Amino acid sequence: MMNSDPRVTQFSDSEALARSLADGIAATLKAAVAARGRASLVVSGGNSPIRLFELLRVQALDWRRVCVALADERWVEPSDPASNEKLVRHVLLQESSAAAEFHGLKNGAPTPDMGAVSAWETFARVPRPFDTVQLGMGEDGHTASLFPGSPNLSSALDTRAAPGCIGMRAPAPPRPRLSLNLSALLDCRRIVLLITGEQKWRTYLAASGPGPIEEMPIRAVLRQTRIPVEVMWSP
Repeated sequence: MMNSDPRVTQFSDSEALARSLADGIAATLKAAVAARGRASLVVSGGNSPIRLFELLRVQALDWRRVCVALADERWVEPSDPASNEKLVRHVLLQESSAAAEFHGLKNGAPTPDMGAVSAWETFARVPRPFDTVQLGMGEDGHTASLFPGSPNLSSALDTRAAPGCIGMRAPAPPRPRLSLNLSALLDCRRIVLLITGEQKWRTYLAASGPGPIEEMPIRAVLRQTRIPVEVMWSP
């Protein structure tokens, strides 16, 4: 894959980044609702998007016409502190945005591999292509739950595969994960990569250089040429 030459915007601090991104996502969702009647937003978990979620939830838009879904999930109950669903429900889906339609990934299957098909079936109710996919990146170069060394990584990164969910394994607990595969993540109109801190900037620079995508899976997103990628970084 050739490099998609992502557009990089640097901010003075994480607050400025979160405010700009919240405004931008809201504008995208408003335009989607106006054009097609419904809009879709796929988000990542972790600490990086918390301030974004706080600012996004008070944006003035018709949240009843917005579907929110997850890029990945730890295979824990939604009540677990590690759950991305819990984070989204408690931080993003409050105030105005509580009216949004939400689709989680965790289901009653005993393992992510066994629950992957059912999880993807929930996306039949989410407008696609997704209007915005918000991704993060770990210091090891993973994105969503596409981790280096995970047994299913090659399948997850195969752009010939149909969009779907796939069981993954993280290097640290909780290890079992479920993630959208690369084909699903790229079934969108806009990808935004949110990263903060000097270490992650160094990781991003390394990922932007040569090397196998399996060593730093974020490279699969950065190098593809189907969807423009916006990188937003602050110290």
